[in-house]
Amino acid sequence: MYAIVKIQGQQFRVEKDRKLYVHRLTDDEGATINLEEVLLIDNDGKVQVGEPTVKGASVTAKVLKHLKGDKVFVFKKKKRKGYRKFNGHRQYLTQILIEDINGTAKKAAPNKEEEPKKEEA
Repeated sequence: MYAIVKIQGQQFRVEKDRKLYVHRLTDDEGATINLEEVLLIDNDGKVQVGEPTVKGASVTAKVLKHLKGDKVFVFKKKKRKGYRKFNGHRQYLTQILIEDINGTAKKAAPNKEEEPKKEEA
């Protein structure tokens, strides 16, 4: 069972007991968070797609720790002009653990073909 969840503008595929790195969250370490923006749920082949979100579905996660990502170097250069600019940064991240996916895919209602109406004379 997996779900597609929107966290701070990014979409992630989440499964139970999977660790995930997302942009820095304001919650404290050890806090449990509830993610309400579930876009899709797949429950053993039964897929439920939201319009835009799946109603009544949520994902429970636990904040493990706050950290910084790897250093990213930014180097700009214009040839034959003597212009060189070297910069870098480290992104602030939060590691979360997916604890539970709430919500089940509903079965589609069977199509009922209309039977021809009997005309009474």
